[in-house]
Amino acid sequence: MNEEVEGKIIIIVSASGAGKSTLIKKLKIDFPDLLESVSFTTRPIREGEVDGVHYNFIDVETFLKMKDSGEFLEWANVHGKYYGTSKKFVEEKIQDGQNILFDLDVQGTDSFKTYFKQKAHAIFIAPPSLKELESRLRGRATDSETAIHQRILDAKQELLRSDDYDYKVYNDEIEIAYVELKNIVNEILGN
Repeated sequence: MNEEVEGKIIIIVSASGAGKSTLIKKLKIDFPDLLESVSFTTRPIREGEVDGVHYNFIDVETFLKMKDSGEFLEWANVHGKYYGTSKKFVEEKIQDGQNILFDLDVQGTDSFKTYFKQKAHAIFIAPPSLKELESRLRGRATDSETAIHQRILDAKQELLRSDDYDYKVYNDEIEIAYVELKNIVNEILGN
């Protein structure tokens, strides 16, 4: 395999509410050739989502068969729903020279770093504070009080890992954070 033509793996990792989705949307505009991986999930499809575009929606039985046969690079049970990334999809795309963008949690990022080593470039998006993170979660008005509480508990643990990755971007002001993120992605891609 020729290392020169291999695609790059770029992972954006953060706690829920740190601004990861907003930053990824901006990246996709400025880097239209950056392929976004489509994960498998057992959660129900939401209004406006398209199967095969936003996620590959499958039932639990199918997911568990895929997991047991080693088809996922990483998988997780998040709030009672399964999510996983296809090993075959990623390997084929990077071998074809395509650069892939991933939106992963800490555990998924760890799996990628273990499997791909230095080929996987992980960028941690950090909120300015836990208080600000909580404010953002409440401002979204998409989660129950119980879910917000759980996300905050999870975030406390995830933030302890913020220095474990290749890069860290503080998202205090979205435009400033995006410029820093864009510069990092350009560096990874060799632009």
